[in-house]
Amino acid sequence: MAPNSRRLFPTATLLLTFFFFSLTGAQSFIGVNYGQVADNLPSPESTVQLLLSTTVAKIRLYGADPAILRALAGTRISAVIGTGNGDIPSLAGDPSAASSWVAANVLPFLPSTSISAVSVGNEALSSGDPSIASLLLPAMQNLRSALAASPLASDIKVSSVHSMAVLAQSEPPSAGAFHSDLAPSLHAVLDFLNTTGSPFMINPYPFFAYRSDPRPETLAFCLFQPNIGRFDAGTRITYTNMFDAQIDAIRSALNAAGFPGVDVVVAETGWPYRGDPDEVGTNIENARAFNGNLIAHLRSMAGTPLMPGKSVETYIFALYDEDLKPGPTSERSFGLFRTDLTMTYDAGLTATSAAAPSASPAGRWCVPKEEATDQELQENLDYACGQASVDCRPIQPGGMCYEPNTVRSHAAYAMNQLFQVSGRNTWNCDFRQSAMLTATDPTRSPRADPARPSLARHAKLCEVFAGLIRKAFCVGRFLTGFNARRRSQGQTFPIRILAVLTNAGEMVYFFDHFLWLSASLIPPSPGG
Repeated sequence: MAPNSRRLFPTATLLLTFFFFSLTGAQSFIGVNYGQVADNLPSPESTVQLLLSTTVAKIRLYGADPAILRALAGTRISAVIGTGNGDIPSLAGDPSAASSWVAANVLPFLPSTSISAVSVGNEALSSGDPSIASLLLPAMQNLRSALAASPLASDIKVSSVHSMAVLAQSEPPSAGAFHSDLAPSLHAVLDFLNTTGSPFMINPYPFFAYRSDPRPETLAFCLFQPNIGRFDAGTRITYTNMFDAQIDAIRSALNAAGFPGVDVVVAETGWPYRGDPDEVGTNIENARAFNGNLIAHLRSMAGTPLMPGKSVETYIFALYDEDLKPGPTSERSFGLFRTDLTMTYDAGLTATSAAAPSASPAGRWCVPKEEATDQELQENLDYACGQASVDCRPIQPGGMCYEPNTVRSHAAYAMNQLFQVSGRNTWNCDFRQSAMLTATDPTRSPRADPARPSLARHAKLCEVFAGLIRKAFCVGRFLTGFNARRRSQGQTFPIRILAVLTNAGEMVYFFDHFLWLSASLIPPSPGG
C-alpha cells in the first residue's frame, strides 16, 4: 500500500495543478493573426515563446510558414493556416494539386503541431475577381478530400474567410442578409460548411464602422463604452456594442439562408493605435479600449444576444505591425506587440492579467465623479446593467441595494460591478470621463457616518454581496459538474483525492468572500 500511495499522491497533485492552471491559462476562444508582410519580425521561436506568455490559445497564419509551424510543435497553441487567393484556381481544377498542397504544408507537421483549420483564400468573394466565386467551393472540396485521406489530418476543418461586404444589410442585426448576387456561390459554400461541421469565418471591424460614422456616440458603441444602445425592433434587443451587433447580423443572415447550425468564427478584428492625420480614432487609447474591452467581453462568456452563454472564437488583428504593408499608416499599426517583443499597450492578454484575483488589485474601486450629472450616470447605469456579466437585481425594487433610490446610488453600484468583472483596468472605469478610480476603501472612509453609511460604502457592500452570490453560484456549478465527472470515472483513489482538494479549495475561496462581506458589514469605529 505504501509504495502505491506514494505514486498516487503525485498523480493527484499533478491533476490539481493542471486544474488550477486551466483556470488562468490559455483561453480557447482567443487567438491572434500573424501577418508577415514585414522585414523586421522576430524569429519564430521568439514569437512562440511570446505567445506562451499570454492567454492566447490560437494563431492564424495567412499561409503555412514551415518555420512557424515547426516552432509551434509540442505547444498548447493551435494554428489556422491558409492558402492564398492565387492558389484557388489550381486547387479547384486539380485534386492532385490539393493533395500536393496538403503533403507539403500540413502532413510534415502533424501530429506535433496542432492545426485546427485551413482557410481557403482571404475575402475571396469580395476580392473583385468574379471568377474566384465559382472556384471557391471546388477548391475547398478538393482540400477537404486531401485532408480526409490522411488519418492524422482528417479532423482538420476547411473554411474560407469573408469580409462584412458579403452582407447586403447588417442593421438592425435581425435583418442581416447576404447579397443576392452572391447567393448561388455562397449557398453552396454554406452547405459544404454545414455538412463538414466547419465554421463560417468573418472579418468584422467596428473600427471601419466608426470611420464611416465618426460621431462620439458611435465611438462609444464601438469601444464597448457606455452608450444609449441601438434598439433592434425585430428582436426587441438593445445592443450595447458594435461587435455583438455585427456578429448577430451574420448569425441572422446564416439563419435566413437556412443554416442555423453553422458556427461563426471571427477571423479578424482589431483597432489601429495610430494613423494619418485624417484617420479618425486612430490612437493608443482607443486601440487599448477596444481590444481590452473585447477580451474582457469574451472572457465573460456572455456571448452575443443571439448566441448567449458562449464566447465566439475570435482572432485579434494583429500580433505585430507589418511595416511593408501598403496604404495609410493605420494599415501598419494594428500590432499588439512590438517586434522587440514588448507590448504596444496592455490589452489584458498576459497570463498574469488573466490570473488576477477577484478582489481589486491594490484595492481599487470605480466610483462616480462628484461633478458627474444625473443624465451621465443614468446612461452609465443603463449601459452597465445591459451587460450580461452585471447582475443589477440588487438595485431593483425590493433588492438589498435598492435604497437609497437615487440615480447616483444605483449607478455607483452598476459602474463598480462592471469595473470589477471587466478586468479592473483603468479603461474599464472611464465611463466617458464621468468615473474615477480610488485606492481608498470606501467602506473605511474616515468621513463615513456610522449611523448612515456613505454612498460609496453602500455601493461597496452591495458589490461584495453580489460577488458572494456569484461565487456561490460558480462554486455550486463547478462542484456539480466535477462530482458528476468523478462518478463517471469511478471511485479511484486519485480522483477522490482530487475531489477533496478541489472541493476544499473552492469552499475556502467561498468563505473568504463570506468573511470579506462580514467585515464590510461592521461599521468603522468613530476613530476611523
